[in-house]
Amino acid sequence: MQSFNWKYIALILFDVAIATYLVLAITVFNQPEDKALVCTEVNINIVDGQARGLLSPTGVKQLLQKQRQYPLAQPMQFVSTRQIEATLLKNPFIAKAECYKTQNGHVAIELQQRNPVLHVMASSGEQYYIDDEGVILPPSRFGGNLLVVTGVLNQKYALTNLLPVALHLVDDRFWQEQIEQLHILTDGTMEMVPRVGDHVVYLGAPRDIPKKLERLKKFYKYGLSHAGWDRYQLINVEYDNQIICKRKS
Repeated sequence: MQSFNWKYIALILFDVAIATYLVLAITVFNQPEDKALVCTEVNINIVDGQARGLLSPTGVKQLLQKQRQYPLAQPMQFVSTRQIEATLLKNPFIAKAECYKTQNGHVAIELQQRNPVLHVMASSGEQYYIDDEGVILPPSRFGGNLLVVTGVLNQKYALTNLLPVALHLVDDRFWQEQIEQLHILTDGTMEMVPRVGDHVVYLGAPRDIPKKLERLKKFYKYGLSHAGWDRYQLINVEYDNQIICKRKS
C-alpha cells in the first residue's frame, strides 16, 4: 500500500494558507486607501484611425463631461467603468469602447472608431456616411478623403449595391488612388469619376462589378496609358469582354 507523503501535503496546505492570507490582507488593508483614492489622470487612446478625424481625445473628454461621466478628480470607488463604456457607445462613430482602472489612480479609455468608406450625398438632399460594416453614420465635420456618392439613391440601394463596390475599391490600392466619385443615374445604373483623366466610366447595372473593374484596370494600364488619359470622354465597361470608348468631340 502506497503511503501518503505528509510533508508534500503539508507544504501544499501551507502554500494555500499563505495565498489566502495575502488575498485577505490585500482586501482588508487596502480598503481605506482605495476609498480615499481619487482619479488623478485619464488616458484616452483612439486605436487605429485617430488621424481620420472622426474622433479626438478632446472630443471624447467633452462628451463624457457633458454626461457627467468624466472621472478626473472623482473618488475611484465611484468611477463606473461600465457606465463610461455605455455612454461612449451611444456615439455612432465609436465601434468599441473599453474602460478600466489602474492601481495608481488612473483611468484608461481605449476606443476603436468606425471606418467610413462612403460619403453619400443624394440628390434628395439626404447626406450620411456608411462604414465598412454597413453602419449608416450621420453627417459630421469629418474631412477624410472618402469615396463620394451622388445621384438618385436611397439607403437600401446604398447598402445593397454601393457598399460591396466601395469595399472592393478601398481594398485595392490602385482604385483608392484612381476613383473619387460614384454617380447613380435615375435608372439605377452607375458611373465612376476618376481622379486622373477627363472622362467618365460607365459601369452600368451594379452587378459583376469586380469583373468590370478588372477589365477597366487592364485597359488603364495597357491601353489608356499609351493612348492618353484625356483622349476619351466616356469609357463603357457595361458589357462582358469589351470596352466601348467615346472620343472627345
